[in-house]
Amino acid sequence: MKVVLQRSKKASVTVDGTVTGAIEHGYVLLVGLTHTDTQEDAAYVAKKIAGLRLFEDEDGKMNRSIDETGGAILSVSQFTLYGDTRKGRRPSFIKAARPETAEPLYDYFNEQLRAYGLTVETGIFGAMMDVALVNDGPVTIIVESR
Repeated sequence: MKVVLQRSKKASVTVDGTVTGAIEHGYVLLVGLTHTDTQEDAAYVAKKIAGLRLFEDEDGKMNRSIDETGGAILSVSQFTLYGDTRKGRRPSFIKAARPETAEPLYDYFNEQLRAYGLTVETGIFGAMMDVALVNDGPVTIIVESR
């Protein structure tokens, strides 16, 4: 499991002209799943993200978690994170989990984040989405289960 986390001042995802998820400040998560990922991987990554201290305290140090700042999460499924560009000019997505495997695991991951008391907005799994965000910092972190 691979998640690109971007700290954001505000973000939204739109599908077919309709906003399906939006947050003010918090994290935008681009969530990629591979065929070997399990619920244990999803739980590990959710716990890691919930506990990360990526927001500044009064001294300007990254010392506060998303929960401590009242932030929310915009979670977007992103199979292209497992695109392999080593050969040719068109990426191979053979390492990305098939939708029938990935969607329930993606849903489980989001539920795990909610279990930490976090507000989680989402896009629509498998849809073409327009994601808009104002990256705060910019702060971008990659969180992986393995």
